[in-house]
Amino acid sequence: MLNLIGGLNGQALAESLGLAEVVPDAHADYRPLVVDAMFFFLERLSPARLTAIIAEQFNLPEATSSTYRLALLFRRCPTLHKLGQMLARDRRLAPELRENLQGLESLEPSTPLDEIIALIQQQWGHVAGLELGSVALAEASVAVVVPFVWRAECSSEPQQGVFKVLRPGIEEQLHEELAIWSALGQFLEKRCAELGLPVLDYRNTLDSIRKLLAREIQLDHEQVHLARAAAFYQDSPAILIPKLLPFCTPRMTAMERINGCKVTDSGLPPRQRQQLAKTLIAALVAKPFWNPSPLAAVFHADPHAGNLFVTRDGRLAILDWALVTTLNKTQCVAVVQAVAGALTQDEIGTTQAIAALGRSSDPTALQAAIATGLRQVRYGAFPGFAWLMNLLDGLGTAGAIQFPEELTLFRKTLLTLSGVLEDVSGETSLDEVLIKSGLIQCYRELAARRIAPFDSREFGSHLSNADWFRLWAGLPMTAVRYWIEMWRDTLGAEKAVGVNGS
Repeated sequence: MLNLIGGLNGQALAESLGLAEVVPDAHADYRPLVVDAMFFFLERLSPARLTAIIAEQFNLPEATSSTYRLALLFRRCPTLHKLGQMLARDRRLAPELRENLQGLESLEPSTPLDEIIALIQQQWGHVAGLELGSVALAEASVAVVVPFVWRAECSSEPQQGVFKVLRPGIEEQLHEELAIWSALGQFLEKRCAELGLPVLDYRNTLDSIRKLLAREIQLDHEQVHLARAAAFYQDSPAILIPKLLPFCTPRMTAMERINGCKVTDSGLPPRQRQQLAKTLIAALVAKPFWNPSPLAAVFHADPHAGNLFVTRDGRLAILDWALVTTLNKTQCVAVVQAVAGALTQDEIGTTQAIAALGRSSDPTALQAAIATGLRQVRYGAFPGFAWLMNLLDGLGTAGAIQFPEELTLFRKTLLTLSGVLEDVSGETSLDEVLIKSGLIQCYRELAARRIAPFDSREFGSHLSNADWFRLWAGLPMTAVRYWIEMWRDTLGAEKAVGVNGS
């Protein structure tokens, strides 16, 4: 079989996997890079795994679609599985490919259940009143979910729960793949130079994602995240976090069973879907970002549809807390200052705020990008999260600034969530919900502001009294800036027309 692999050229295998379809037409120049990256990954898998993957592909019917082949390959590799979940709702991809990747959000179990049952029985077989289900509920990228019923002596009602158990051998597979990812960044940078593409900071970006994926098998960390999330959302009756049950170990998490369906499969009427989308934004972005706690804002870092359920009583259940990312107070302040600077057309203030979010390597490109972003605001773009993230994307792509790990992961989280929101209710605005939540937070702060130091930003809005004073006092100057810059834009356009006309 390995000899057969050697007889294939890259183009033939790429066509069979449909790799070109992963890259939208707008980024067609990157298709050779994606193909090369996939081969770099596959050729470094162990011979046994690579042989099994190739055998499975060759045993498929000849008419099997390339998108199905690609999704099947992703299923066999935990890191690619996670990548597929991230891309599954991305509207830039072909519909057929998205549909196949969405199957990765929650799989039919394929791991032999007797192996999983044996692991649970070995640890908890002595517990009276614990009855395991005979059929697994689902299989994720690294774990299998098995239902159980627990009839505790101190309780008259049996508790419905699930065990999330790591699949046998998954740690070895994940560590093997993460080592490949560690080397992939350097390869991509070298290959970009050869292909004449912008040489981005792939090493740091992939290293950030690699660190995040390594946490996927640390179920004891997930248990800590679950407990903290339950405390954080306890004042939000519309949000449900699975409750931990007393059968947890580093290799398995026991929690209450959530009955419901994926938010994308709710079948709710349009108005209720729109409300559900607003709840998603409020819970996963607005609530942690506007959190008044001085500690870092903690975000669920894996918000694909398989982790977001609508319960039978209409609540949003947020599952699988293995992956989280944070923004510290300084970063949250910088985000708000960047938006405030854009609203007031303060180019210096906006530049300082953006620079505080990363490490600038090209000040000229940074200044030019911010000038373009402010021009977009003058012509109607609202400088909210969507505007800011697009600006940061452009800066990162141009290599003008390098962002820290947590900001890279936060951006990845927003991209995953945005695809889910599109499929739940495409009419919902992220900025609308964030602004409303931010204004409510500002109202809650009014009493505390009376006794707070003038320059203190220890508020959930991340604005000090001094910031508010500058915003209000600067309104006349803001109007002047808008007028002057619009005038300059007009003169620049006329000059360009004159030059082209001549």
